[in-house]
Amino acid sequence: MHSTFLMKPESVGIVRADNKGDILEKLSAVFAAAWSLDAALVLEYLQERENLGSTGFGRGVAIPHARMPGLQRPIAALLKLEKPVDFAAADGLPVDLVIGLLSPANSGATHLHALAAVSRLVRDDSVHNALNDAPDAEALYGVLTNATDRDAA
Repeated sequence: MHSTFLMKPESVGIVRADNKGDILEKLSAVFAAAWSLDAALVLEYLQERENLGSTGFGRGVAIPHARMPGLQRPIAALLKLEKPVDFAAADGLPVDLVIGLLSPANSGATHLHALAAVSRLVRDDSVHNALNDAPDAEALYGVLTNATDRDAA
């Protein structure tokens, strides 16, 4: 997948979360498991960014993101929530899709390109609907892989 960020099947999951903090903890755990990172450290960086303002993107999507030392290139994780959770999004809608993005600490433009790629994906109605309709993690990963491959073409 020659895209602006890396994903792998292990970085995708369907989870139950009760609030924004819970979502960020679960997202950190998925990043940690999939990419051999320290979950507490990932959480610290994501929360630090979230404290600057909600990463609730709108349309039921949140894109928590951060720059973090020790990474070689942007990596992403996707959580689909079993039920929508308030994320203080700009449009006031609760979120049920969470796409996390971590980029290398010194990646100015690279991080912005990866964020733009993620936001393009979730703004695409066909991708958005396919993610909402995906029954399991494997299907979610397939939707994103196909969409990013198509995006890169």
